[in-house]
Amino acid sequence: MDYRQLGSSGLKVSVIGLGSNTFGATAEEAGSIEVINTAIEHGVNFIDTADVYSFGTSEEYVGKAIKGKRHDLVIGTKVGITMSDKPNDAGLSRGHIMSSVEASLKRLGTDYIDLYQAHTFDAATPLEETLRTFDDLVRQGKVRYIGCSNWTAWQLAWGLGVQKSNDLAPWVSVQPEWNFVNGLQDPHLQPACREFGVGIIPYMPLAAGALTGKYTRGEAPPPGTRLADRPRTRRILGDRLFDLIEVVTPWAEARGHTLPELAIAWLIAQPEVSTVIVGARRAPQVVENLKSADWTLTPEERDEVTALVESV
Repeated sequence: MDYRQLGSSGLKVSVIGLGSNTFGATAEEAGSIEVINTAIEHGVNFIDTADVYSFGTSEEYVGKAIKGKRHDLVIGTKVGITMSDKPNDAGLSRGHIMSSVEASLKRLGTDYIDLYQAHTFDAATPLEETLRTFDDLVRQGKVRYIGCSNWTAWQLAWGLGVQKSNDLAPWVSVQPEWNFVNGLQDPHLQPACREFGVGIIPYMPLAAGALTGKYTRGEAPPPGTRLADRPRTRRILGDRLFDLIEVVTPWAEARGHTLPELAIAWLIAQPEVSTVIVGARRAPQVVENLKSADWTLTPEERDEVTALVESV
């Protein structure tokens, strides 16, 4: 397993991180803990979760799994998505962030969070209020680094500007969706992160499992698969997906690899990427996904794959 700096910070994270949004949803406690332990045994040191994942259950499972090995790991969690129907149980206000971080710390069974992330942009809260609160958490030692998730390039730049002008702790990372099928959530993020030294943490590298080979053109998702369980994401199963698979799969197979391995390795080959979030329901899936970390694409190969994807 290789490790990279998280953006321009001094923190090192494994090039593949473990996503935990299935924990407590489609993965029960024992299975979730087995997935976490398998990832750690294979060199993964970054585990990404959020308070909203199964409304705290994911954080609880992560907390149970990391007992006795906490200081060897980088734990990231998020705040900002609606947690209940109470008016102040959502967003990035000082009140919600301060109460949420205490709840996350308790569920995770730790006294600090390595990477605390604003889960989504909150237009209803003054940005300076949000950023000063994150800075307070860093100064208090409850949080060591801060990042944002699902922010556009202009929102990221705005935040960094406010942080710099007020001597506040800066964002070190941004976590967007990025995969072959949908592209980068905001194409402007890549050059922005290159300029500002912010690490990109892509999630959904396999497009909610659409790039795993489990699906067939014109057929409904098989029962028990991720897209069968999440009807809102089934729209991804269009002609472009299968056209893309037909174009890119031979490129991977000619080099002795699978399409999922290529999808992850291609993201790792992007110089702005610090770690790629890969989820799993079962331990064997972790082992399969980690094979991507052993495949290093050259810049020329990376660009060749990019051209193939863009041709579809």
